[in-house]
Amino acid sequence: MKQQEQIEQEFDFIKEKIKEKPINRRRLLLKAGYNLLCAVMFGAAACLVFVILKPYLEEWLYPEEKSTITIPKDVIPQEIEPAPKQEEEEEPEPPKEPENQTVILREELEPEDYQELQDKLYDIGRKANKSMVTVTGVISGTDWFDTPYENENSSAGIIIGNNGQELLILTEKKIIVDAKSIHITFIDETEASAVLKKYDGNTGIAVIAVPLAEIAEETMNEISVAVLGNSYAVTQGTSVIAIGSPLGASYSILCGTIISSQNTVSTIDTNYTIFTTDIIGSENGSGVLINLQGEVVGLVLQDYSNQNSRNTITALSVSELKQVIEDLSKGRDIPYVGLRISTVTSSIAEEYGIPQGVYIKSVEFDSPGMAAGLQAADVITAINGEEIINVVQYYQKIYEKQPQDEITISFKRQNGEGYVDLSCTVAVGILQ
Repeated sequence: MKQQEQIEQEFDFIKEKIKEKPINRRRLLLKAGYNLLCAVMFGAAACLVFVILKPYLEEWLYPEEKSTITIPKDVIPQEIEPAPKQEEEEEPEPPKEPENQTVILREELEPEDYQELQDKLYDIGRKANKSMVTVTGVISGTDWFDTPYENENSSAGIIIGNNGQELLILTEKKIIVDAKSIHITFIDETEASAVLKKYDGNTGIAVIAVPLAEIAEETMNEISVAVLGNSYAVTQGTSVIAIGSPLGASYSILCGTIISSQNTVSTIDTNYTIFTTDIIGSENGSGVLINLQGEVVGLVLQDYSNQNSRNTITALSVSELKQVIEDLSKGRDIPYVGLRISTVTSSIAEEYGIPQGVYIKSVEFDSPGMAAGLQAADVITAINGEEIINVVQYYQKIYEKQPQDEITISFKRQNGEGYVDLSCTVAVGILQ
């Protein structure tokens, strides 16, 4: 025991008392704040990355097919040559009269019958008007005195499709291209906002879209999608009905007749058939022409209205525009070269001594055609080595290209008393 006490006394100098370190509250608060800041920054970065990647992850994990509309195309009628006559024709036997022949007696029409016919025509127009809307483009700005202002331009629009996500509406580019906002008024007077999808700088038509989520179910039950008919079947004397805003007032209905179906209007890179009617409308009128089945056969556009004293309604053939309308609804840019052209037929070539092909009447300023060196009076004979003999073939070759694609155009240019063969490379553009 004594020995143990002696040992403890020998090592007393190395004994120490451990004292607890005092808590540094300031340091703990700073550390906690730093950890909290790191957690917030990490969370914010994670949220940002998630938001950015979410659409791509959803598209990868749950791919959805994009809904588009398809417009059936019409076949251009071909002239049928008469069958050759046989050298010897046997006289046909007179038809045998049936034993029981039904005799139809025509009754004289009364004024009430005429009114009944008019009522049926207007019923067709009222039903077709369910596919018409009023498109309003709101343009805002400031004047020279920094005073804000708003202008509204309106035109008729036609519902051309429902892709399951949007209602697609065809209207005029001039109404909405510079608009700050676009408003749609349906036949039941309800309104919705729309956005521009694509427009064609050549014809001046545009497709806008209204999300289905913004359209009430009651309105969807009141409206309908228009049927685009075959305008190749329209001839002189065909009865038509103008609907939309042919008089400048919404949902007007005017009945009349086609008085000319052979005229064409020259546009950039192609020509379109234009129908002239005996219907008197407004120079600011817009809408469509429908046949007696309620199908759209012509587009009444302000830029193509007949600017004469009578203001007879004219319309572009819808069959020739179906591919353009479908492509605009899918968001495709319409390619262009920038030429105003006409076909040099064999008879014209023989009479005037011009090579057969596509004659360039003029070249649009600052167009791809001008940049490539094409000139008025040149005659296009081939594109990418394939022979071109008319405007339809030329336009088909241009239309199948994408903007910035390059094509080789072979043409003939007058040099003294004859023509020389030349070629150039053209980069297809977009007409703004």
